[in-house]
Amino acid sequence: MTAFDLRGKSALVTGGARRIGRAIALELARAGANVAITYRDSRTEADETAASISALGVGGFSIACDVRSESSVNACVAEAARLLGSIDVLVNNAAVFDSAAFEELDIEAWDRVFETNARGPFLVARAALPWLRSARGRVVNLGSLGGLRAWPTHAHYCGSKAALHMLTQTMARAFAPEVSVNCIAPGWIDADAEETGVGLSAHFAAKTPLGRNGTPEEIAQAVLFFAAGPAYITGQILGVDGGLGLV
Repeated sequence: MTAFDLRGKSALVTGGARRIGRAIALELARAGANVAITYRDSRTEADETAASISALGVGGFSIACDVRSESSVNACVAEAARLLGSIDVLVNNAAVFDSAAFEELDIEAWDRVFETNARGPFLVARAALPWLRSARGRVVNLGSLGGLRAWPTHAHYCGSKAALHMLTQTMARAFAPEVSVNCIAPGWIDADAEETGVGLSAHFAAKTPLGRNGTPEEIAQAVLFFAAGPAYITGQILGVDGGLGLV
């Protein structure tokens, strides 16, 4: 049982096939929501996650979507609304992580990160807004500690997440009073080791005041708070980083 109740609600989670997105989708489903997830390349994982959602006794759906593409996003959101019946909660989770020395950072890498991490949430939120307004819904964006702290080998990633943080606050004003919009800024999450290596994972665990890295499930619980908690909270950037941002 969860302290937060989303029974009768419907959620759309972008990039929900695996890692943090999967944990978020399952957490919302455990709270009672019907959940649609999007994927770009991870169809097998997306179908498996949708099946796991359905096994919890709620509706689970997977929809192909390229969040960089306006036409793909519009079609995906319309399909999600059709399958779910409404969109009460939107979680903008789809993102890419990349690193490069500043002097070696090329325009292609810069654009590749920004078009997913900043343009994508804009496109999806804009497309979903009519349903969100009708439902007096919630938007939760997945930012990053990198959007709050300057990492010298991640200029494009940090810049894109900082843009998403500002977009969160802009949305909060633009979507009010019907829709609450907030953002989670994770620190180092153990699942990141899958893409960046165990060495970096151990490095950040040692630096974090709580002495460990976070888990996808802890990020999912924070998302659930914004999805089902007080609607009076809006425009906030919540660090979920074990104190790493204090170092």
